Amino acid sequence: MTTASDPAPRTGPTHGFSGLGHQNQLNPLFARAGEATDFPLNMLPPTESLPETAYQVVHDEAMLDGNSRLNLATFVGTWMDPHADRLYSETADKNMVDKDEYPQTAAIETRCWKMLATLWNAPDAEGAIGTSTIGSSEACMLGGLALKRRWQHARRAAGLSTEKPNLVLSSAVQVCWEKFCNYWDVEPRYVPISDEHKCLDGFELEKYIDENTIGVVAIMGVTYTGVYEPVAKIAEALDRIHAETGLDIPIHVDGASGGMIAPFLQPDLPWDFRVPRVVSISTSAHKYGLVYPGLGWVIWRTVDDLPKDLVFDVTYLGGHMPSFALNFSRPGAQVLLQYYLFLRLGWDGYYKVQKASQDVAVYLAGEIAKMPAFDLWNDGTDIPVFAWQLTQGYTDKWNLYHLSERLRLKGWLIPAYPMPDNLTDVVVQRIVVRNGLSRNLAESLVLDIADAVAYLDALESPMPTEGLVSTFTH
Repeated sequence: MTTASDPAPRTGPTHGFSGLGHQNQLNPLFARAGEATDFPLNMLPPTESLPETAYQVVHDEAMLDGNSRLNLATFVGTWMDPHADRLYSETADKNMVDKDEYPQTAAIETRCWKMLATLWNAPDAEGAIGTSTIGSSEACMLGGLALKRRWQHARRAAGLSTEKPNLVLSSAVQVCWEKFCNYWDVEPRYVPISDEHKCLDGFELEKYIDENTIGVVAIMGVTYTGVYEPVAKIAEALDRIHAETGLDIPIHVDGASGGMIAPFLQPDLPWDFRVPRVVSISTSAHKYGLVYPGLGWVIWRTVDDLPKDLVFDVTYLGGHMPSFALNFSRPGAQVLLQYYLFLRLGWDGYYKVQKASQDVAVYLAGEIAKMPAFDLWNDGTDIPVFAWQLTQGYTDKWNLYHLSERLRLKGWLIPAYPMPDNLTDVVVQRIVVRNGLSRNLAESLVLDIADAVAYLDALESPMPTEGLVSTFTH
């Protein structure tokens, strides 16, 4: 029989520093008369504690997390300025869905997506429609749902079956698209990437398209490598398919990262609503939108591109409110933070921030390319993200998983992982350069990578491969 004081059995790897027991002991320096000094880890404590005590316990546990500035695995922003922090603390209580109670926050949400519609070259921002979301995953789900519902309406109007819808996408899509297809009974048709076609580029697209195809997803910044998928080229392939078969297939652009990079760093690149087949675009505001998590945006070219039967009129909180979301109550503070940044930075400020990140990414990619151990997959000139692989035949003593572990000793989190189907034998490492990774930090990273490679190269025998795991982070 196991009691609360017995050591917790270890049944496998754990992601947290949970220790061996079931108790969290308070440092005696922070203990106060009449208070408990042990707190159960997995049960509600039987008595109250002072706020100072509870704060100290939580603060000390959170201290065990990694240094976010050295986390080069995540796309998610980890820093905002003190004015944003102040605004966040002042507005953390606002519920985005309660537009009757917080009408100004609702108005600001509309301003934000109209700004984005203009930034993404919508023909008429006033005729577009959009919404904020918890993150780009929810935004993608809503974009996918709109594609499916539009296809269903068209099929029913023609007296045709609405069974077996499918969605065409790259094998390198983010996991949210796998979830969408799973949750909403849509067949995913993955176009495999290869050494010749490193992303979805329209090649042999006709093999995946049929009358049940609800749309094609194009990614502005592939999660695995950071490269842009050529939206205009994909649209040209769909134009040919339309001319040959009559199948008129729309595009949703997953601009999780590139949606807030391309307008500033590649303004002449046709990827957005300038491409007529693009009916909707999503982005992640808590990535290169520079806002704390979680916030996303999704915008449709016109009101007609979002089926009306997906929008609910909610009267639950005292007023009539249109709602199209997977969530109900959600934070309004992040929407205000996005508006703050739009006012604070403007176009020129966003350009400077994104250009600084890209310059660091290009520098890092160039320095890594100089090392004989590595071959670049891309160079960071799309979004500020790049990946590399071990040069074939370079060594039999170590692999990129070992290098990732070695760099973690210095605090750097740089994931190593296999590429998707058709390239699973290729292992890469990826660096995501975000606002806050300075040139000085990047130079330190280059030295640490060089030192780690020298250490691994000097080994007299191969490193063990047992227990190595992928550290892939979306």
